[in-house]
Amino acid sequence: MKYARPSSHRIDPASGDMRGASGCYEKRIGDLEGLYADSDAFKRLSQADPDHVVYRVHEKRPQQVAGDLIFGTTWMEPGRVGDEFYMTRGHIHARANRPETYYGESGSGLMLLESPEGETEILEISARELVYVPPMWIHRSVNTGDTALVMSFCYPVDSGQDYEIIARSGGMAKRIVADGSGWKAVDNAAYRPRSADDIRRVLATCDAPISTNDHS
Repeated sequence: MKYARPSSHRIDPASGDMRGASGCYEKRIGDLEGLYADSDAFKRLSQADPDHVVYRVHEKRPQQVAGDLIFGTTWMEPGRVGDEFYMTRGHIHARANRPETYYGESGSGLMLLESPEGETEILEISARELVYVPPMWIHRSVNTGDTALVMSFCYPVDSGQDYEIIARSGGMAKRIVADGSGWKAVDNAAYRPRSADDIRRVLATCDAPISTNDHS
């Protein structure tokens, strides 16, 4: 029997570069339309420099077979759109009962989590801090610091990502904004709670066939 080969992957905690990555992609400010509450501030930033990189992901997918893992790093710039900190698009796993871990390599930020029913959890993440995202939780990374936030992540290869669950609800229930020298969570005025049918559709994904795509 031919087995997959073991490998090691050195991570640069400043840049997020990972040795032996099999893929890399970037999200620029122009890609993130609709995420932020202050549309005027977003328009000014995206028109001034639409190619400004907000975050970058390096990843390794050793085998596309159930039971294996995808792992990699996320590097995110410090910055704000209006009062709202830079963030990833966020997602729930397309097969929603798949978990994920994030480990802080450098910088400081938050993991903003939300259950399908709208319960919110906010966990701080910094160097040498590991965050566990359980099955069924929507999650989004936020850089609340003044330096780049770098994290490594790991999740099952058959997880997939569903980004539209956030868009369909008008965003996540909470937004993370500047509060003097720190941050605070505020209600998202555009948020629309999910219906019982919406929640049943999430539960129905747990054993559905999934096609994998990018991670953010």
